[in-house]
Amino acid sequence: MATNQTRENILKKRRLNQKQKRVRFFRFLFTVVLISLVVSAILFVGYAAYSGVSYLYREYQTMYQEYTERKESRQVDAQASFEGYTNVLILGLDDGADLMDYGGQNADTILLMSFANDTGRTRFITIPRDTWVTMPDGQGTRLGTLYNVGGASMMVREISSLLGVSIHQYITLDMKTFSELIDIMEGIDLYVESDMDYEDPVSGLSIHLKQGYQHMDGQTAQEYLRYRGTELGDVGRVQRQQKFLKALYDKLLQLGTVPKLPAIADMFQHRMKTSAEIFDSAHLANVLRRLSSEAPQTIMLPGNYAANDDSIWIPDQAAIQERIKELFPESEIIRE
Repeated sequence: MATNQTRENILKKRRLNQKQKRVRFFRFLFTVVLISLVVSAILFVGYAAYSGVSYLYREYQTMYQEYTERKESRQVDAQASFEGYTNVLILGLDDGADLMDYGGQNADTILLMSFANDTGRTRFITIPRDTWVTMPDGQGTRLGTLYNVGGASMMVREISSLLGVSIHQYITLDMKTFSELIDIMEGIDLYVESDMDYEDPVSGLSIHLKQGYQHMDGQTAQEYLRYRGTELGDVGRVQRQQKFLKALYDKLLQLGTVPKLPAIADMFQHRMKTSAEIFDSAHLANVLRRLSSEAPQTIMLPGNYAANDDSIWIPDQAAIQERIKELFPESEIIRE
């Protein structure tokens, strides 16, 4: 009996040992498979990440190379004397009311904004929309109407030729966008030099501003800038634009504007048309970061009214070149 019991215990131990061996084997096999899967996953993710980074890098390199080629093609005629500046043409567009039968818009406000890249000093050259220019076909016309003919690119070419200045980028915005921009900044404080009363049902203009200090919202600012009285005509209009630009510049430099910058940037990105690409935008942001606290210089395009039509502004080329030399001194030039 004891012998049988001993034999049975031995068999139980053997079966237990065999079971434990199988369990250890399957555990080992499971561990090997698990490690293999983990290693494979790591290798796959690593390869994918490397491939993705490589792909993105190649895409970035291709994009930047194409951008460089486009930039070089735009700068073929750029003058070395303007390498130290960032010159941006700003076009404020009307609502097209004067062109209802033909479609399109005119440039109602035309100004060149220039930054010195090193000092952040700013200058504005305001150009009357009724400046007389000659089109490629030899026909004379008002500068503002060229936008309806050939868009911003034609305006850039004509104004660059008129001023003898390299224009690096352009921005266009309509009256509604301008009004909303001023509202985002919570208005501009400005002194209205005289009563302004004007009605133009065709253009949808109804302007009634009283002399004195005004806190202008977007709509009021638009009316102030679009008013064209009989006393100084377009010259008075340009003078008001210059006055407004200085007040706007001062508002931009105030600490209270900082929280509004994201909304302003979003408007620039989605509501305005610009020639700037992502790399240009990075450069512009770097230039704007250095804005000088010094009040900007503002000048009006030198010229005079036409002898037989006081609604036409005739440029004075000799005076223009003199002012350009004053505004863009060699001492501010940076050559990389």
